[in-house]
Amino acid sequence: MVDADQTFVIVGGGLAGAKAAETLRTEGFTGRVILICDERDHPYERPPLSKGYLLGKEERDSVFVHEPAWYAANDIELHLGQTVDAIDRTAKTVRFGEDGTVVRYDKLLLATGAEPRRLDIPGTDLAGVHHLRRLAHAERLKHVLTNLGRDNGHLVIAGAGWIGLEVAAAAREYGAEVTVVEHGPTPLHGVLGPELGGLFAELHREHGVRFHFGRRLTEIVGQDGMVLAARSDDGEEHPAHDVLAAIGAAPRTHLAEAAGLEIADRAHGGGIVVDERLRTSDPDIYAAGDVASFHHALFETSLRVEHWANALNGGPAAARCMLGREVTYDRVPYFFSDQYDLGMEYSGWAPPGTYDQVVIRGDAGKREFIAFWVKEGRVLAGMNVNVWDVTDKIQHLIRTKAQVNTESLADPHVPLDSLVS
Repeated sequence: MVDADQTFVIVGGGLAGAKAAETLRTEGFTGRVILICDERDHPYERPPLSKGYLLGKEERDSVFVHEPAWYAANDIELHLGQTVDAIDRTAKTVRFGEDGTVVRYDKLLLATGAEPRRLDIPGTDLAGVHHLRRLAHAERLKHVLTNLGRDNGHLVIAGAGWIGLEVAAAAREYGAEVTVVEHGPTPLHGVLGPELGGLFAELHREHGVRFHFGRRLTEIVGQDGMVLAARSDDGEEHPAHDVLAAIGAAPRTHLAEAAGLEIADRAHGGGIVVDERLRTSDPDIYAAGDVASFHHALFETSLRVEHWANALNGGPAAARCMLGREVTYDRVPYFFSDQYDLGMEYSGWAPPGTYDQVVIRGDAGKREFIAFWVKEGRVLAGMNVNVWDVTDKIQHLIRTKAQVNTESLADPHVPLDSLVS
């Protein structure tokens, strides 16, 4: 039973935490809501940091989840620039790291997100080495790209995942020279496999990006604190004025680990283990967003999803569960990307080794198509490229687990919603 005397604490001021706080109020919770954010900026959304805001097409204020005044107006106790350094599960308290303040909770939500993985090589302390996760990172990188474009400067990017490719596209639009060093055989190999990864390599090469696949950076060379070049493990030295480390993100689980909560192994993405109601191994503690590892019944495996939609939907789902609502979190993973004139949306989960064929509907050469990752006639994932308003239909194909005729799946003249009754 939830009552007005209860205190719900949310640790993590990203999209998941902010939407959880919002949902508590819209669902009628009148108790105390405390939202603790280790950044000094109000909660914001992250996709613009590598897209519209980085390109200068969106204003800084557009990234925030709510107007600053919203928190006080909705009686949300917002603590900016504060960290939590300990959870006492027996006393049901959290302790602030700055001044040792202790706050008791009835329910606790961990929405601590993830942090960029660091390059473990010489030279990463140079001033021109960057990461992109926070608004401050994006502000700095936007300034860097502007200068590189003006001066015909060189940016080396370690990693050809979504962040690496989106920054590469932004850097080329600014006019910078771009080299991407990626240990896999294609961009996005772990997500799209070789069939579609090559398409993104071709797209970026057409815009002047240089790729070095099957390689890793071994050293960043500098002088007087500034970057001069980046060396890869084939002995090649790549000219560079700045380097972006875009080699993935690690879930921020240290607080949960110290509290003795169950943590997933790295093979399953790490993260705080939660059930279908986003409850951790402690029934009064929940986790949502990038940090949560949940068993997805649809895909019959544990997933940790680092995408905007997971934070957008996971935070509210956790809030409703904290309120005792009957909620099962089983959203189909979804994300989107914009690079040059290519826009795409991806739904599902189909890393290499889980599917037996990729079916293309449309014209891949013109980059107007839908790709389906299929196993034994069942659609595991779909990606629409410059084709719109089909996400719901793709997700329906995935959810039904129905066997479909792959020839019909590939035929643009056969309506997608006719493939499953």
